Amino acid sequence: MIYEVTIGEKTRLVELVRLGPNWLCKIDGRSFALDVTSIQTNVLSLLVDGKSHEVKQDIIAGETTIVVGHQQFSAIVRDPRSFRSRRRSEASGSGPRKITAPMPGKVVRVLVKIGESVDAGQGVVIIEAMKMQNELKSPKKGVVKKLHAPEGVLVEAGQTLVEIE
Repeated sequence: MIYEVTIGEKTRLVELVRLGPNWLCKIDGRSFALDVTSIQTNVLSLLVDGKSHEVKQDIIAGETTIVVGHQQFSAIVRDPRSFRSRRRSEASGSGPRKITAPMPGKVVRVLVKIGESVDAGQGVVIIEAMKMQNELKSPKKGVVKKLHAPEGVLVEAGQTLVEIE
């Protein structure tokens, strides 16, 4: 399972793989072994590198809040393959939006320039991963604010490529 998780202004690509009774968690390509136990509904006990963490999830008015120990975080969790997730993120088109690399790869073509107007769904950058080219599209109508990855650059999963305002 692969998810985009946004906490604050940082979006990370999180992959979870079941390994027998445990889990392997990859965050932006870094791997962690997890031992997960459900304590009660929406409460998990995570054992990471020998340290235990109690994680609680609350969903209030559609907003997800994660509590780890005494720290509370607002989180947005999306399945990038989910139609419902894409539709929801397109609907929230106000403010700047970042287009991030869905996987490690190489930027083979940048289709826009800084200051150029783009429409929602318009292709902005093409990355190549595992000999397949993927066109990444603008999530909203707007103007290209920043280009973070020029052609030929190798990128990591979750790395910001373009910002649209």
